[in-house]
Amino acid sequence: MSSFVIEASGLSKSFGQTHALAGVDLQVRTGESLAIMGASGSGKTTLLHCLAGITRPDTGTVAFQSGAGRVDVTALSERERSRLRREAYGFVFQQGLLIPELTAVENVALALMLNGMPRLRAEEYGRGWLAALGLAGMEDRRIGQLSGGQAQRVAIARAQVTGASVVFADEPTGALDSTTSAEVMRALLDSTTGQGRTLVVVTHDADVAGRCSRIVDMRDGRIVGERVPGVSA
Repeated sequence: MSSFVIEASGLSKSFGQTHALAGVDLQVRTGESLAIMGASGSGKTTLLHCLAGITRPDTGTVAFQSGAGRVDVTALSERERSRLRREAYGFVFQQGLLIPELTAVENVALALMLNGMPRLRAEEYGRGWLAALGLAGMEDRRIGQLSGGQAQRVAIARAQVTGASVVFADEPTGALDSTTSAEVMRALLDSTTGQGRTLVVVTHDADVAGRCSRIVDMRDGRIVGERVPGVSA
């Protein structure tokens, strides 16, 4: 089996006259934490969306090494890509994108229920993940009753509860203060790479990137550098 869980080759993507990606090659290693950094408009979020099968590139390919074998993500239909995202991937976004009308445990359980798990069993799994992330006793609170850091831990639980082998996080600490950011990043790493899973993070925060095992830098739709935190060039 390949040591790479995701391999992207020659990715290009334009939105009108804007070239978001201009021939990107990237390999994501199984079990690593990869930070994608760059200024606004550098193409980092578009790259994440292509890697995750949210956006189809104009040219190039993305391959995912699943338990059943190698999958050409770019060749899948929209329905097939939606299924892949539900079953193999997890997502954490800056604002969490949680449903405010639901409780914390209902938000987490929803990811399992969409895959066909009965509600009571899904909520049992959800409670376990929330407890593991330090939210025991808060399962029945609605999102508005939680702090920003607590809400992001709910989002992390939702991303992980399905057993996702890869978690994609887009500015997961962007709306948090530095102390809470560090706590959320620790929880995110512990529950992904700490469990043998893979984490891909888009961030502008050098402290967040510095917690990852590898950093790639983007500019004008291209990868312009790669580094390992704490290692001098």
